[in-house]
Amino acid sequence: MLLSVIIPVYNERQTLGTVLTMVCRVLPNVSKEIIVVDDCSTDGTREWLKANFPNGGRSGSTIALDAAGDLAFTSAAKPSTVTIRPIFHEHNRGKGGALQSGFAVFGGDLVVVQDADLEYDPRDWEQMYNLIAERLVADVVFGSRFYGRPHRSLYFHHYLANRTISTLFNLIFNQTLTDIEACYKMMTGAVARSLRLSADDFGIEVEMSAEIARQRNLRIYELGISYFGRTYAEGKKINWRDGLKALWYIFKYRFK
Repeated sequence: MLLSVIIPVYNERQTLGTVLTMVCRVLPNVSKEIIVVDDCSTDGTREWLKANFPNGGRSGSTIALDAAGDLAFTSAAKPSTVTIRPIFHEHNRGKGGALQSGFAVFGGDLVVVQDADLEYDPRDWEQMYNLIAERLVADVVFGSRFYGRPHRSLYFHHYLANRTISTLFNLIFNQTLTDIEACYKMMTGAVARSLRLSADDFGIEVEMSAEIARQRNLRIYELGISYFGRTYAEGKKINWRDGLKALWYIFKYRFK
């Protein structure tokens, strides 16, 4: 079983290395293909990736950060491997554009999206993976930040917007999801290949959810996940304009 992890990146030089090591440690017995899509970063992320991947992809059994903050790949006597492949955009397209590039080239049996910051904990994948690959009861598992797991208290208007977007989505698509804007969505490779994605911005979350919900044969589950949110001073990028666009996207993708 191969798990493809798609990581869209824009100006996350301070966190990307740590995120990659966290991703590699989780589900240690599962082989992983990690596709890092740099969306034309300007803070040194792009240069760091090119220095660590001068010849494209690199593989190993374990991955750690060395004293200089670079990736150290080692091999061990274990069946699972991790391969990391970078993709570089020549101009900034947005999170949706980065995800489209990753979805176009993945090769795994399962796919999950991971942000390049430290707001989400990859250890939350374990239950998602169990539902899809081990218990075989789900085709798609959505993460939800509203199920009693650690959740940093930040902006009420973000909370209200998220609730409004998810409620309207459920009404339009006849679902019961609580957090369609959450990053974590794990799905089978077959489901991922069925998605026809076009949004370049944060509207990709609505479009992806809509593409899944319209396929009435899919078994959709939801699980509580942790959320270590950032303030705008700490690097948060989504804003109120994205919330307004998300409301429009719900109707746009319902009748796509």
